Amino acid sequence: MRVIKRFGLAVLALALALLGYGVVGAMADPIVRHATIGFPDWPSGAAPLRVALLSDIHASRPDLSPARLARIVAQVNALRPDLIVITGDFMSTKSIALPNNPPAKALAPLAGLRAPLGAVTVFGNHDHWSKTADIRAALDADHVRILTNEAIRLGPLTIGGLDDLVTGHARQASLFAQMTAMPGPRLLLSHSPDAFPRTPEAIALTLAGHTHCGQIRLPLIGPLATGSLYGERYLCGLVQEKGRTLIVSAGLGTSIVPLRYGARPDLWLITLGPAER
Repeated sequence: MRVIKRFGLAVLALALALLGYGVVGAMADPIVRHATIGFPDWPSGAAPLRVALLSDIHASRPDLSPARLARIVAQVNALRPDLIVITGDFMSTKSIALPNNPPAKALAPLAGLRAPLGAVTVFGNHDHWSKTADIRAALDADHVRILTNEAIRLGPLTIGGLDDLVTGHARQASLFAQMTAMPGPRLLLSHSPDAFPRTPEAIALTLAGHTHCGQIRLPLIGPLATGSLYGERYLCGLVQEKGRTLIVSAGLGTSIVPLRYGARPDLWLITLGPAER
């Protein structure tokens, strides 16, 4: 009987240790990942741009409180980006979470983002599943520009913002036509990386999130879920296909449960400039 009790206590201790490890992983400071992307149509004489990519904030306690988001904003500002892009999912619908702040309070630290070309974003699936109008109002107050199946010019870039694929709000054909009619270099923002295979050759770079790089990736098993119709093909990091580049961020927050294993939060600092000759 004593042996069974000790075994039970050992299993409980191990379970608690693993749970704690997952919570710590979810709340860790994001890793800053770096990439340099060259464009053959980069305007002559234009200086390179530093673009900070953030994704999947999923603002909710315990893992992404306003205080933690404020620390991340300070981390981003310290990188001195020229432009900040956020690829959706601002709020969260976790199965395990403390009572959420309303979007205005949860996202208020984003007003502290600083970049000469400002901050632009697209919506993700959770933004359409949440109080969309409240999220939109909060981002407007924070001076984060939302692109909804539209393209704009910022500096030397044409930036297209694709609304969410998962919830059926994306209008790929019309956005791609709009982007290709505008001068390059062209950058697409999409919450889901599943837009990437359909992008035309003229759109050289796509930035995405959504997958959380698996969020829970176990040894020998791999990710429990990818959130992508393409499995692990576009799960995480930098992918190059047919002369085009995709970068998928692991994101900052979590979905369903506030745990991360083998997929630490990250953000990217991407230097854009002329292609090497």
